[in-house]
Formats: sequence, structure tokens, C-alpha cells
Amino acid sequence: MGLLFATAGVANPARAIGWFLAIFFLIYLLNILRLMPVSLWVKARNAGVKVGMIDLMGMRMRRTPPAKIVLPYIRAIQAGLNLNVRQLESHYLVGGNAENVVDAMIEAGRTGSPLPFERAAAVDLAGRNVLEAADANDL
Repeated sequence: MGLLFATAGVANPARAIGWFLAIFFLIYLLNILRLMPVSLWVKARNAGVKVGMIDLMGMRMRRTPPAKIVLPYIRAIQAGLNLNVRQLESHYLVGGNAENVVDAMIEAGRTGSPLPFERAAAVDLAGRNVLEAADANDL
């Protein structure tokens, strides 16, 4: 083994392996950091909304833009709606618009007739503009 490293111009094989491991660890760490939307996590924490870093990384891995889920979720929690991140993400993944659903639920709550998430999601997936339907109280 020493002959192999000696012919490659490496004087100390342990040092070469150490450098290789350090570079590998740095690349691994950079890939993990790339998956973490830290600023979005900080916004959620500052708003008092509990969204885990693992949830945000999972959204990135599922190719869901975390901002399209977390920002409406923050508005929903601040408005007092009983939702969770998984509901909004699953609605987005089946082709729905999570922002419009949350806005419609907030608007319906302001008018005094609360709109359940399942109903708002169904209207949104049916192709109707759920926000306009909630404004017209047509649900």
C-alpha cells in the first residue's frame, strides 16, 4: 500500500485520506445546507408557528416550494385557523392552490360563516376560484 502512495507522490497516506474525508464531509454539509430554507424557518419561528426543519427539507425533496406552503400556513395560524402543514402540502401536491384556500378560509371566517378546509380544498380542486366563491358566500 505504501508503494502505491509513494508512486503517486503522496508522502503520508494517512494525511491524504484525512484530506479526502474532510473534502467529502464539506461537500455533504453543503448539500444538507442547500436543502434547508433557513430564512423561512426563522420567519415561521418569529411568527410563533412551529414548522420543523425536517418538514422543510422534506418539502424540498418532494419538489414542493416551501414558501408556497409555509407562508399561507403562517397566515392561517395567525388568523386562528386549525390547519397543519401536511394538509396544505398535500393539497398543493394534488394540484391545488394553498394560498387561495387559506385566503378563502380567512375571508369566510371574517364574514361569520367558517369554511372547513376540506370544503375549501374540494372547491379549489374542482376548478372554481375558491376566494371568489367565499366572497360571494356561494359555498
